[in-house]
Amino acid sequence: MRSARSGDACGHLSARGCSRHAITAEEVGPRCRRVKRLILLSLFVVCVQMVFAARRVDAQDLGHKLPGLIGLDAGRIPQPGLYAIDRVVWYEADQVRDRAGNRIPVGDLGLLGISNAAGLSYTFQRGSRSFTATVAAPLTRLKLDIHDRPEASVDRFGLGDIYIQPARVGWRRDQVDLVGSYGLYLPTGTSPLAGGSGLSAGHVTNEFSAGGTIFADRNRTAFLTALASYDLNLRKRGVDITRGDTLQVQGGAGARLLNGVVEAGLAFHGLWQVRDDRGADLPGVLRGARDRIYGLGPDVAVLVQGIQSQVRVRYEWDMGVRSRPQGRLLVVGLNVTLHRPERSSSRR
Repeated sequence: MRSARSGDACGHLSARGCSRHAITAEEVGPRCRRVKRLILLSLFVVCVQMVFAARRVDAQDLGHKLPGLIGLDAGRIPQPGLYAIDRVVWYEADQVRDRAGNRIPVGDLGLLGISNAAGLSYTFQRGSRSFTATVAAPLTRLKLDIHDRPEASVDRFGLGDIYIQPARVGWRRDQVDLVGSYGLYLPTGTSPLAGGSGLSAGHVTNEFSAGGTIFADRNRTAFLTALASYDLNLRKRGVDITRGDTLQVQGGAGARLLNGVVEAGLAFHGLWQVRDDRGADLPGVLRGARDRIYGLGPDVAVLVQGIQSQVRVRYEWDMGVRSRPQGRLLVVGLNVTLHRPERSSSRR
């Protein structure tokens, strides 16, 4: 996972890129060996992408290249303070869709990506404005099994791509939060497409995000939030392949219950690849294939006041998938407050 890299596959289970299959279901028969290879690389990319992000004990972002990692924290501003953040991401898929959305018949397929990203986030506030910086890195395991095809199976464990968010700016009003940020995913190795044996996407990604939250009242009890992000990918190390840029929107609608101890709602996400993959080393059958995915699911958080922490759980189902695996995503996050300034120095 890459954002953390939300990487080329599990990145963020890490976190970046997410598999892409340019082939159609009809092509599988005469091109079985090629299909198996492309599926392997493509799934691998999804996992290296789950480096991720889920934000909060007050909305910290560890990166979100993998759709579905932010949920109800999407366009909200963290409270001032220093936070230690840990996110466990579990992604499972048992089918792959081609560029037309048709299921590719690859037999009994099982993809499991598990990533644990840890990081630090610091926010300070001046009047209605806030400034946040974050750094995070994930450890990821990717396991791919295709029944009766052991040559296409893989089981890898390692460090995913590092996520750095040097600048996140927010503006807070009584019933509105507005945010804008820049993040950077730095590779920790070479992509499998270039012969790498690890879990890095193998390329730098620049991420630009903007969004906000609208609250139903000044008590901020019920809200609607969204964050749009544009990922600009650079060329991969050691191979002439550049991942196409992607646009994603994440967010949801929720409410604070029991005096703010519990927060619950419905999270959504959508990702669209807006530029083709390119490069002299890009396999021909992958040219022109663009990722697309939507997702929906419940999002619940509980404040543990005794240890100044928040535990958040989110589960989302993939739908409307094209050129990538289709599966289910579980995110469990823990945010621990290490330091919080006096309340008088910040504005609620």
